[in-house]
Amino acid sequence: MELGTGLVSIVAPALVVGLLLGGEVSDALTPIVRCFGVALLSLGVACWPRQQPVESDSSAFRAMLIYNALIALYLAWLGASAHVGGLLLWPAVALHAGVALALVRTSRNARALE
Repeated sequence: MELGTGLVSIVAPALVVGLLLGGEVSDALTPIVRCFGVALLSLGVACWPRQQPVESDSSAFRAMLIYNALIALYLAWLGASAHVGGLLLWPAVALHAGVALALVRTSRNARALE
């Protein structure tokens, strides 16, 4: 459910708002619905069943990495291509990109120690 709702929220935010809330999406609400979609997509990937047993924190790690990387990219796209953004847009891009990079570095360091 989360994967499907997340993908549709990213691709067709007006459809999700219309079906869930029975309303229309304003220009200001569209990016928020897409951010919601990225969060749901990350949750769906984290919860996807795996064939092999994995450590308990790997699902949370994947979800956090996917979420922060996709939100950083989407917010950067909003600012650069759609010319949308307020005072905190670029700091939010930097914060999410920094968290994603820190997660990648942590993963690499953990693998190097194994």
